[in-house]
Amino acid sequence: MANAHSLLYSLCSFLLLLACVDALKFDMEAFSKGDKKGQRCIRNFVAKDTLVVVTAIVDGYKGDGMVLNMHIKDVVGNEYGKPKDVVGEQRMAFTSHADAFFDVCFENYLSGTRTVSHRSRHVELDIDIGADAKDWLAVQATEKLKPVETELRRIEEMVGEIVAEMEYLRSREQKLRDTNESTNTRVKWFAFGTMGMLVALGAWQVVYLRAYFRSKHLI
Repeated sequence: MANAHSLLYSLCSFLLLLACVDALKFDMEAFSKGDKKGQRCIRNFVAKDTLVVVTAIVDGYKGDGMVLNMHIKDVVGNEYGKPKDVVGEQRMAFTSHADAFFDVCFENYLSGTRTVSHRSRHVELDIDIGADAKDWLAVQATEKLKPVETELRRIEEMVGEIVAEMEYLRSREQKLRDTNESTNTRVKWFAFGTMGMLVALGAWQVVYLRAYFRSKHLI
């Protein structure tokens, strides 16, 4: 029993380790305000009604001559937050409104308040979606779960999300296939119609020219 428990714990830990993704780290160079070179966006896809937690850790301090702003939005026009002059840790949580890609954009520009020697800010970005975004320590404390039970609960939700994503992809593939078949059918009938019109036009031209030449007594 102890060996089975240990094996189960190791398996859960291994699966959780595979599911973990390191935070994205990059430097944001500062430009003049309005210059598009000073903007960088990170894009992710999220399903509707899914919890998303965006955590950004930015070095520097306010008043150092640079201002770094964030903007979280999706491609269909939903806005999720626009924190200004981000320094230190900035965490934002939201629930997605649509099945769509969302962008986490950063803009670093010079404020002009002082001379800047090192014109960049280091950003560490972490985006947690779905089961990864939940506070599992709080869930464990609230529901009085054992660590293994908590890990199994998390894996169960992650598997459920994978199944839901596969179902979404299957439905999208079905829609695309139906659209492709419908387009092929329309193109086929359009081609048949065009050929029929060309044949009818050719026959009409032959009849018309024959009647014309007969009226001129050429044939």
